[in-house]
Amino acid sequence: MAVTLLLVAGCAAGSPTPTRTSTPVPIPTLDPGQVARGGPVYLQYCARCHGANAQGAPSWQQPDARGDLPPPPHDDTGHTWRHGDAQLKEIIRGGMRGPFNKTPELTMPSFKDQLTDEEIDAVIAYFKSLWSPEHRQYQQALNLTPTPTAGDAP
Repeated sequence: MAVTLLLVAGCAAGSPTPTRTSTPVPIPTLDPGQVARGGPVYLQYCARCHGANAQGAPSWQQPDARGDLPPPPHDDTGHTWRHGDAQLKEIIRGGMRGPFNKTPELTMPSFKDQLTDEEIDAVIAYFKSLWSPEHRQYQQALNLTPTPTAGDAP
């Protein structure tokens, strides 16, 4: 239970909360061609860890014996939709160190030398196609929310 709460808090802390407005954010239309290009890229580079159906590793919310969190789902059951496009691109390009990872390896490796910006965009479009309209709307609101820069005061 404590790990789940920590994960939720950590996930929330890593992404800005979209500003609530009286007008709902429209759900952007996905480019079917981009989604179709992203599927094979996902299968080649992501599925080994995140699952062929984007279902994530079993027990993805529990740290493994090394303290790493297993790969999360990229479908609607995970938390990928809680991150804006810029953050998702940054994670795919540069990799990521999980909060429990105390090893020399990244929790998720960097793909900056294997994937082009277009392929990264296509992979993101592919897993967006697996999300509910509500999750896509939430994620689009994140994309429209200004993110603070290092010089901004709280």
